[in-house]
Amino acid sequence: MANTQITAARAGTVTEEMKRVAERENRDPEFVREQVADGQAVIPANRNHDALDPMIIGREFATKVNANIGNSETTSDLETELEKLHTAVHYGADTVMDLGTGSDLDEIRETHLEHSPVPVGTVPLYEAVKRAERPEEITTDLLLEVIEKQAEQGVDYMTIHAGILAEHLPLTDGRKTGIVSRGGSIVAKWMEERGEQNPLFQVYDEICEIFAAHDVTFSLGDSLRPGSLADACDEAQYAELDTLGELTRRAWDHDVQVMVEGPGHVPMHRVAENVERQQAVCDGAPFYVLGPLVTDIAPGYDHITSSIGAAMAAQAGAAMLCYVTPKEHLGLPEEEDVRDGLAAYRIAAHAGDVANERSGARDWDDALSEARYEFDWREQFRLALDPDRAREYHDQTLPGDNYKEARFCSMCGVDFCSMRIDQDARDVEGGEMTRLETKTDLESSPASEVNLPPVGTHDSPSTPEPDSDGESALEGASDD
Repeated sequence: MANTQITAARAGTVTEEMKRVAERENRDPEFVREQVADGQAVIPANRNHDALDPMIIGREFATKVNANIGNSETTSDLETELEKLHTAVHYGADTVMDLGTGSDLDEIRETHLEHSPVPVGTVPLYEAVKRAERPEEITTDLLLEVIEKQAEQGVDYMTIHAGILAEHLPLTDGRKTGIVSRGGSIVAKWMEERGEQNPLFQVYDEICEIFAAHDVTFSLGDSLRPGSLADACDEAQYAELDTLGELTRRAWDHDVQVMVEGPGHVPMHRVAENVERQQAVCDGAPFYVLGPLVTDIAPGYDHITSSIGAAMAAQAGAAMLCYVTPKEHLGLPEEEDVRDGLAAYRIAAHAGDVANERSGARDWDDALSEARYEFDWREQFRLALDPDRAREYHDQTLPGDNYKEARFCSMCGVDFCSMRIDQDARDVEGGEMTRLETKTDLESSPASEVNLPPVGTHDSPSTPEPDSDGESALEGASDD
């Protein structure tokens, strides 16, 4: 019998991971167990990932954010990748996906797992392509070998592109942008060249057995997600989704946890439709969405076009948002791109939690608003999602310490600051307006850990910190 989180949950056992999750979410451990048992939430926690601080993904919990990192064939090395990992965790990524396609994949993956307090995901198909050299040379034995090796290394969840079937391929012929998923395009080429059914679909039960042995969580890949607004919600996308629903139930039969990936590029008025349809087809399994991007016109700003859709998806019930950086469609993200992408998506996730009236989620907003009204600049910076950025922007025009006590900023100046004028009016003796004296106590807030400052805080922070010169402390990392 499998020994996974869902196995224990179905048996009525609250695991140590469930207890930790309950603490981080400010929820009853029994509620966590019930959600995992029913497949409505997942705790990606490979037993071989020793540095992990467990977390949970599910629509009844705080919305989570994933950051994609990884090298490419043209750029990036171990040191750069570890700096990306540190940046991602520091700025609040709840999980990271190593999507590397370059060299030294094993060394980078193992080092990430050694240092990462957050779950690490991968797409094993990428390594299989590297080893086979050509997509059509991949074998089912090679796929299983790569998947098992990564499971043994400690990978917490894997994207498996098992839902795209040979019969789906003709449905893409009328699209504007074809198949835009890397994994989907690889599998489609394999099926076209060999005239066979999806190899990952062929060995799906064997993959389930590997996952059950190590407690790896499925992230069922959306190979036919739309890559443009024109292709959103078409027959190909929804045909694959129906298959993903079937694969979800098959994984549950093996006592394996499942979340399902989603689009893509979707116009605003159809974002909620996508979430609701996935929840119905996949029996409530957590939905993990890329964006969605709500317009196609903004290369260089797709962290914005997608965070709009991400916030809407979170409000509609998406459980985790996969961030998009300003480099989307243009190049490999670097450290500052990771920072900007995470800021946009932490905002989207938090906005979704506020909209869904998650317990205590708005307390952070209220506390910052109170500090802003009182001109408590240091507290504003401390409470900001990105304190360094907030302080930097303020100090560009008013850098002196005396301006940390000022009752104005450089936007309105002294004479036109509305909050100063309002305060002065409330201080008029005998006036009709009373002084505002509200104070939000974040220490006693029932909010989830991710909805309280500071973000990026973990009990096992083993990611390498930059040294005084801005370089990561990586001595010995490449020797492990």
